Amino acid sequence: MTELFDTLLHLPEVFDRIAAADGNRRSAGEHAHHGAHTHAHVHALGGSGGAPVDIVETPGEYTFLLDVPGFSKSNIQVTLEEDRVLVMKGGNGKRKREDEEDGEGCRYIRLERRAAPRSFARKFHLPEDADTAGIAARCENGVLTVTVKKQPPPEKKTKSVQVTIA
Repeated sequence: MTELFDTLLHLPEVFDRIAAADGNRRSAGEHAHHGAHTHAHVHALGGSGGAPVDIVETPGEYTFLLDVPGFSKSNIQVTLEEDRVLVMKGGNGKRKREDEEDGEGCRYIRLERRAAPRSFARKFHLPEDADTAGIAARCENGVLTVTVKKQPPPEKKTKSVQVTIA
């Protein structure tokens, strides 16, 4: 009976993972239909990993916004791997509900709030114009914000050509 209860307790999270995977497939299909653009793109690597993300591009930077409720700053890592891969991951150990610590006599009558995921991992391949030395991260009110500065565009060099008239 406990096994069934545990399965039902985590069922909403399973549905979320399925919906996120479907969204990633749709997003990839949308990019394929838009043809070749000259814009730089941030490409996700791997699955959704349990933390929904918004990516915002401005003229000066890329901003990643991840929902990470229940994670403390000490449980989150932001790293840069080779080949310009930005990795954001975290883990907070065992999942607990507030009243579980009360011990015996605690019985849930209704469970509607979702427990925060135990861990997440997201990877993104950064575009060429991303300044890998200009990465900053902060976690506030359950939102991880990672900012990646853009490198200034290369200066266009003009070349004068001597024209001879014959």
